[in-house]
Amino acid sequence: MSKRGWSAEATELLRVGEGFTLSAVDPGSHPGYRGDKKDGEKDLVTGIQSLGELQERLYAASRGGDAHDSVLLVLQAMDTAGKGGVVRHVVGGVDPQGIELVAFKAPTDEELAHDFLWRVEKRLPQPGFIGVFDRSHYEDVLIGKVRKLASDDEIERRYDAITEFEARIAGSGTRIIKVMLHISADEQKERLAERLDRPDKYWKYNPGDVDERMLWPQYMQAYQAVLDRTSAEHAPWYVVPANSKWYARLAVQELLLAVLQDIDPQWPAADFDVETEKKRLAAS
Repeated sequence: MSKRGWSAEATELLRVGEGFTLSAVDPGSHPGYRGDKKDGEKDLVTGIQSLGELQERLYAASRGGDAHDSVLLVLQAMDTAGKGGVVRHVVGGVDPQGIELVAFKAPTDEELAHDFLWRVEKRLPQPGFIGVFDRSHYEDVLIGKVRKLASDDEIERRYDAITEFEARIAGSGTRIIKVMLHISADEQKERLAERLDRPDKYWKYNPGDVDERMLWPQYMQAYQAVLDRTSAEHAPWYVVPANSKWYARLAVQELLLAVLQDIDPQWPAADFDVETEKKRLAAS
């Protein structure tokens, strides 16, 4: 097997390109990974070590040098697809001081008084940080479209606004990774049923999830439109099959690793004389 069990780069295998069709993606598949669940869980642990070092280097470079890089991971999915598990098992394995996690909820009255991207701009990651959006500005063109919370003309305007917004922040040094965790309707039904069967999962269950589930075809159409209109070189979309939680977590980790390795953050040089400080410390 190749390194970490991947037969090819996840950034190429999972990337949304021209002519991409969401309905052609099998949510139960494991593109590019030649191992099984046991292998994947081992590789996830190994990857956490690499991710942790790269994240620390990214943070240190911004604090002790002239680097201004940051990373923004956008997670979108239907309910129960595993966004929380990705946050806990992938991002949660690194130093929390370099992570900025945002879970966008329904906008407040103040936020509604501004353009839909106003609240997003305020929560972008600082230099040296990995920002994670657990749901994001894409809710405004997903739920907004399906539930007709905005006119067709406004939805079209938002696609263009998002593309321009992401181009601007990418130009300022933020690497954007947009991930759709793609589960099947049957898998979602099983996960919702589990929440109803287990008292320790009741808190996760929301009756509104079934209301949204009834609109599954419309949501898939809305996601297809989002992928068509907003996947760009500076901010690509990746569709990750998510029926297998272990694969989804491993794939998102691989995408993060690829971006951080490409940035290749370096430890900042000392801004003091190391040998002098060694002597002073020894004499103290």
